[in-house]
Amino acid sequence: MMPRLLSVGLFSLIGASRATWIQQEPGVLPYSADRSSWVLHDKVPGEHSIELTVALRVDSDRHAALEKLFWEVSDPKHASYGKHLSMDEITQLLAVPDSRVDVVKHHFEQAGATTLVSPNKDMITVTMSASAAEMALNTSLAFFKHPERSHLRIVRASSHYSLPEHVAREVVMVGELLQFPHVSSIPVLQNLNPVASWPNECDAAGCKGLVTPAVIAQRYKLPKQSDAVRKNTMAVAEYQGQYYKDEDLASFGKSCHRDVKVDTTIGGDKPVPGVEAELDIEYIKAVAPEIPLTVVYDNQYSLLNWVNQITSLADSPLVHSVSYGNDEKQQVSPQYMFTCNAAFMKAGARGLSILFASGDQGVCGRFGCGGTGTKHSPFHPDFPADSPYVTTVGGTDFKGSDIGEETAWSASGGGFSNYFGIPDYQKSAVAAYKASPDANLPPQELWNNSGRGYPDVAALG
Repeated sequence: MMPRLLSVGLFSLIGASRATWIQQEPGVLPYSADRSSWVLHDKVPGEHSIELTVALRVDSDRHAALEKLFWEVSDPKHASYGKHLSMDEITQLLAVPDSRVDVVKHHFEQAGATTLVSPNKDMITVTMSASAAEMALNTSLAFFKHPERSHLRIVRASSHYSLPEHVAREVVMVGELLQFPHVSSIPVLQNLNPVASWPNECDAAGCKGLVTPAVIAQRYKLPKQSDAVRKNTMAVAEYQGQYYKDEDLASFGKSCHRDVKVDTTIGGDKPVPGVEAELDIEYIKAVAPEIPLTVVYDNQYSLLNWVNQITSLADSPLVHSVSYGNDEKQQVSPQYMFTCNAAFMKAGARGLSILFASGDQGVCGRFGCGGTGTKHSPFHPDFPADSPYVTTVGGTDFKGSDIGEETAWSASGGGFSNYFGIPDYQKSAVAAYKASPDANLPPQELWNNSGRGYPDVAALG
């Protein structure tokens, strides 16, 4: 029976090859070694299994209804504040037709894929061989490596990708085929020379003068002990091969007198420590040790896959903290950002709070502001930090050598979006900031005066 099914699928794809193919995400340039920090390593073997997230089109009136509801349940002054929807109610609100789902499923299943439709019917996860994916998407796939993490590799399209016209009209994008993630340099925590004068309440001598859990507790007046509120939950997201090791967490907890443990891991874990992952875990638990913690790991280097994961969970953690991001410049597809924003709105409508770091390359972002000659390139806002549908957190330093007044950290990301307008909730604050003589605004040609401002809040980083 299997040969017959494969032959039917092959003839279907041959038929599709004669149809009109529509290029997807046309604004994204294909991979080029001159523009990317990633290096094309090798062709993906045909039998290699890959997983992709297909974002289905949501009718414009349904998308508008979702956004309207998102703002209403998020606004403390609105009568609907806190009246969050269930997952089933979100599905009903989006009302993605079964016929749309079937068209997209059929296309990929005929190519040999297994498919998993998300509970809200707006995303489909497809798993298939690389050769089948290349045929279904009319593209070429390759392995890419990064000089900073040579042991890791990702699969991306080395050229544009397309879909048959009748499928393309039902799809927003297929992720992530064209987006290359930013890879942070591995932090080096050696030869630190802090000048702070506060006492070291961790047992490790190397923590002297650093921002430890005790410093955060004193600065923000956190109680020494509190009772967990029933059903409160939180999560951190980890990418880039960043895992944690239980022994490391236990060592930190013992030294700094905090109960640090992970309650649930989604996406698997390897006993190989990563500095960023362990910092995320150690400090969120240091602030809220009583709250159960979930680590959501995504080995696809995919923001889209991660947000699909958390919005598909029936009992998703209520607070999600993410210390990763990219420039808008690196996510140049409006379709990609539109799809992520729709998922952020779904999360908010269900009562899930998503907090993103504002970045740590200042206003120039990961892409940089290098110009030619004396000309300065425009600033590069961070995405998803500049999304209006998440809470963005910047970093601060102490002004002096004691625990007291803070000032903005010089490398903290911030600025104004080039894609998203100023949301109503921050219009007055943004206007007041721009009108202040202390703002010392840079030349107007370097930033978008009508864009969403970020970060929303800032704290010790």
